[in-house]
Amino acid sequence: MKEFVISEVKAETAVLVGLITKTQDEAKTKEYLDELEFLADTAGAVTVKRFTQKVVSPNQTTYVGKGKLEEIKEYIKNEEEEDREVGMVIFDDELSAKQIRNIEQELQVKILDRTSLILDIFAMRAQTAAAKTQVELAQYRYMLPRLQRLWTHLERQGGGSGSGGGKGSVGLRGPGETQLEMDRRIILGRMSLLKERLAEIDKQKTTQRKNRGRMVRVALVGYTNVGKSTIMNLLSKSEVFAENKLFATLDTTVRKVVVDNLPFLLADTVGFIRKLPTDLVDSFKSTLDETREADLLLHVVDISHPDFEEQIQVVENTLKELDCADKPSMIIFNKTDNYSWVEKEEDDLTPMEKENIPLEDLKKTWMAKLNEDCLFISAKNKENIDEFREKLYKKVRELHVQKYPYNDFLYQDYE
Repeated sequence: MKEFVISEVKAETAVLVGLITKTQDEAKTKEYLDELEFLADTAGAVTVKRFTQKVVSPNQTTYVGKGKLEEIKEYIKNEEEEDREVGMVIFDDELSAKQIRNIEQELQVKILDRTSLILDIFAMRAQTAAAKTQVELAQYRYMLPRLQRLWTHLERQGGGSGSGGGKGSVGLRGPGETQLEMDRRIILGRMSLLKERLAEIDKQKTTQRKNRGRMVRVALVGYTNVGKSTIMNLLSKSEVFAENKLFATLDTTVRKVVVDNLPFLLADTVGFIRKLPTDLVDSFKSTLDETREADLLLHVVDISHPDFEEQIQVVENTLKELDCADKPSMIIFNKTDNYSWVEKEEDDLTPMEKENIPLEDLKKTWMAKLNEDCLFISAKNKENIDEFREKLYKKVRELHVQKYPYNDFLYQDYE
């Protein structure tokens, strides 16, 4: 009988590289690299090593200094000798075409930056025609200035003087066109086609939104992986894909939700992330139209994340870019079941750090001033959900009465 050898499919391994600068201290860099590792994990790569370097600003030609690049090269070489091949090196910032080309020449492995990694995850997650078109457009926008590194042979296709004493090849004389020029022309043509397609999809989406009837629109917004889709499933009893990975949601989902006697529309949107390239925000403007047209924003925050305050800032800045900052909103602090803190010893006289604050004390800080516009829940464990429904009902009811004063509710509440 034939014996079959079953070989395991090994996950690609990755090395992460980040910089410690004047504006980004060691703790911040560690946090960014943690997020980058989570992004790599979502894309299917296993992180094996991290490199950081203290510099004033990134090197224009190789991002990191010459010595650090040599150190990374040495590590990759040693791993190869031990039969542990490094699949890629991921940098925590957007790299220029020149930087990618120089680093690739030196390290001889696949080089990715934060933007290309995010685009890769987006391409993996896109389901609908709209999301796929938007991702493709964003990828072309990213690729266009970096085309040069894809081609080492930039000789002219036909044309030119050729080698025969300046006469060129028979039948191919003329100005000619480099491979680079051809690719650029093809990509620009493809981009204009995708833009037309997106304009059509936008028209369809606008028509769909007009046909939704007289209902208040509520949108769930927030950083990626804070639990927006889980809250959506909880309120609308639907089965939106939710997973503990970054960018599990790429397509906006809208569901009709009824709380007591009041029906309204709830939209689940794409999560935001730090250092999100502006091209991507542009491409996803049509997906974020739901946010722009919403009457109420539910800003979901992962309270168990050590740097949740900066995440709030990232979301608020992105909402400003979308001209949605002045909309009525409510902050939902989710994942209270995951919150952990380190108790200080009585004789410890050092100043209190973030991780030393229990949840009850945290609630008494700036969050206490938000009053009705703030709520602590655990969507996974269904903690405090009844209070959430009550507060949401009050908010939506106020907006409903203002917007549709003559529109009756499903039934009259005579309390």
